[in-house]
Amino acid sequence: MDITLIKTFIEVANTGSFVAASERLFVTQSAVSLRVQRLEDSLGHPLFKRSKAGAVLTSEGEQFTSYALSLLKIWEEARQQIAIPEGYSRSFSFGAQHALWHKLGFRWIDAMQAMMPELSIHAEMGMSDRLTRFLVEGVIQAALLYTPQLRPGLRVEPVLEEELILVASFETDVKDLGKEYVAVDWGPEFTHMHASALPHLTNSGRSLALGGLAADYIVNRRAAAYLPARAVQRYLDVGKLHVVANSPRFAYPAWVVWREDLDPEMLSIARRSLMDLAQAAENQQNILIESLDNGQNTP
Repeated sequence: MDITLIKTFIEVANTGSFVAASERLFVTQSAVSLRVQRLEDSLGHPLFKRSKAGAVLTSEGEQFTSYALSLLKIWEEARQQIAIPEGYSRSFSFGAQHALWHKLGFRWIDAMQAMMPELSIHAEMGMSDRLTRFLVEGVIQAALLYTPQLRPGLRVEPVLEEELILVASFETDVKDLGKEYVAVDWGPEFTHMHASALPHLTNSGRSLALGGLAADYIVNRRAAAYLPARAVQRYLDVGKLHVVANSPRFAYPAWVVWREDLDPEMLSIARRSLMDLAQAAENQQNILIESLDNGQNTP
């Protein structure tokens, strides 16, 4: 049995739509249709009633759903178990967006292995869409994201509230910024708040969808951008970056997304270690924000 067909069937069943399933699986609608057709041919029964309104499970489809979920769970358990290297007895896989690795991702690996020396860990990095696909497909069991996407079988929890601050490689006031400003894509909510608060900076000639990597770009050029406070603290401390005077700050939450079928014991250990790290990172960020409020690191 092709496990891809099973995953496709589950997505169509969950969404009630071939179009929505194709978006979640990051393939074309025709590919979804072909996969479902192949599965129906193998089983010898139609699994969906198709119409302009979407796709509804037939009685055979409803019967097959529990088997499909069981097959997928067994497949993922087998794949995880086979991947465990010699000398280790358990495994955990997770991913994170780039800007979340420095304070959380790497330290999470250390904390998990300190608590469970027998634990083998696999890590991934990517944008939200890529990591969500890995979660759905069972490649990873958890992900640290700024823009989580709700999917059946996944659970989302808050981890850390970042502060995005406007920094520049030179001393300046927000009203004097122009072509030096670089727009960093922190998602639609940030874009909306930014446009309301700083309309004169909405037409930047440079935009980056690079998250925390943007700090490396800004610090080496005459440029300014909104970046996470904790990610730029080391540059502020040595004077390579400066907080732009009279600029607003924006809250930017980070989330953890768990697969719901994660082993309860593993989930408990992973959650406890992550939340401890997040609290430490938030305390450190609060110290920096307090120093900014007291007039330090400003022109």
